[in-house]
Amino acid sequence: MSVMSSCSSPPGIRLFFLVVTTAFLISPMAATDHIVGANKGWNAGINYISWANNQTFFVGDFISFRYKKTMHNVLEVNKTGYEKCVTEGAMGNYSNGKDFIQLNKPGKYYFICGIGGCSMGMKVSIVVHALPPPPPTSTSVIEHSATSTTHSNSALSEKTTIALIFVLSFFMPELFKMAKHAAEDKIATGCQDPYRTITFGSKG
Repeated sequence: MSVMSSCSSPPGIRLFFLVVTTAFLISPMAATDHIVGANKGWNAGINYISWANNQTFFVGDFISFRYKKTMHNVLEVNKTGYEKCVTEGAMGNYSNGKDFIQLNKPGKYYFICGIGGCSMGMKVSIVVHALPPPPPTSTSVIEHSATSTTHSNSALSEKTTIALIFVLSFFMPELFKMAKHAAEDKIATGCQDPYRTITFGSKG
């Protein structure tokens, strides 16, 4: 008589895939969205210089404007346009009332309202920084970067790298031990091939 032996996957293997999946899920891939004026939005009479000074912009982030589109708009201008509220030669014109503008390169950006709001303070200037390089994997650099301020939503954030290393370093020794024991158990029980046919009875 012959039967099919059934050997389920050892718990260590399932745990390994769970850890790896979790490590990928904790990586923040989305860039930061900086809402101009926060809950006050894009309106007259707001100190946007103070707002901008409390933000840190990186390449890939978004700056977004929320306003009533029948009353305001957003123009991207140069430094002169920003200082003198000049709309001619604007490099960008946005009027949806909920505009998301991605910051694709480092440098200074200038935005104003082109429907009379600029003269009432509706203008903002920001500085966009290049993304920091990914940290080396040496222990000393990792320890240093754990105490530094990082860009929380950066695709290459140091916090994500540290968290990933921590998760893997915590679970990997136990996973290897469990996998080794599972392999030894399979050899001891003859369960090396989950689809191996086992034949009972003598020849002849």
